[in-house]
Amino acid sequence: MNTDLLLHPVFASLVIIAIAYSLKIIVAKLARHRAEKKEKDIRYISHNIKHFINLVMVLLLLFVWSTEIQNFALSIAAFAVAIVLATREFIQCVIGFFYLVTTRPFRVGDWVQVGEYYGEIAETDWIKTTMHEIDMHTYQFSRKTIFIPNNKLITSPIKNLNFVKRFTTHHFNIVRKESFNPYPIYSTLTHKAKEYCEEFEDVAGRYNSIIERKLDAKISGPEPEIHFSTTELGEFKASFTLFCPTEKALEIEHKLTEYFMQLWYSEAAKQQSSNSSI
Repeated sequence: MNTDLLLHPVFASLVIIAIAYSLKIIVAKLARHRAEKKEKDIRYISHNIKHFINLVMVLLLLFVWSTEIQNFALSIAAFAVAIVLATREFIQCVIGFFYLVTTRPFRVGDWVQVGEYYGEIAETDWIKTTMHEIDMHTYQFSRKTIFIPNNKLITSPIKNLNFVKRFTTHHFNIVRKESFNPYPIYSTLTHKAKEYCEEFEDVAGRYNSIIERKLDAKISGPEPEIHFSTTELGEFKASFTLFCPTEKALEIEHKLTEYFMQLWYSEAAKQQSSNSSI
C-alpha cells in the first residue's frame, strides 16, 4: 500500500515540484553569492538554469501523468466522435448552405429541379431550402411545399429551369389506332400550329436567341415542329414541339388537339369513301 502511495501521480508530482522549487532556490543563492564575490552580474545564467529546471519539471510531470492524459484524450476523442456522429446531418446541412452561397446555382424565385422534385425556390436558410412544388405537365403550382435539407443539394443534381418560367419547350403526343395515310393533313396542321404561335412569334424568337447564347447551344424553336411516327405497337403517333409562353402551353395544346381530331376524322372519312368507291 505504501508503494502504491509513493507511485501515485499526485505524490510523485508534489515531489518533483518540491525538488524543482528547491533547486531554483539553491541556484538563486549560489548565483547571488558568486555575483557578490566576483562583483559581476550573472543573473542571466541563473535565469537560464531556472528555465532548464522548469523544462525538466514539465517533462517529468508529463511522464508521470502520461497514462491519465492518454485516457483523458481518448475520452475527449470518443466524446467528440459521438458529438460529430449525432450532429452529422446538421453539420452537412450547414456545409450545404455554404455550398449554395458560394456556387449560387439558383436564387429565390427561380424554378429548379432537385432530384425528382420541381418547384419554385421560396426560401433558403442554414438547414433547409423551401420550394413550392410545380407540376411540370401543367406548369401550375400543386399547392404543396417541399422542404429539402441542404445536404441533399450537395449530392443531388440541380437543374435551373428559370427560363421555363416564362417560355417553355412544350412537348405532347397524340396516338391513334386507325390505320390510314395521315400525311395529307400534315401541311394544314403545321400551318395551324404556326397560326396559334403567331401572336408571340417575335418575342419567342428573341427569347430563344437569349437562351441559346446563355447555354451556348442550339435548341428547338421558335418554329413549331410536328413529327409523324408510330409507337412500338404500330399505332400512329403525332409528336408536337412548341416554343411558347408557359401560361399558354396547355391552351395551345388543347386547340391543336381539337383541330387535329377534326382533320383526322375528316381525312379518315375521305379515304374510306375513296376506298369504297374503288
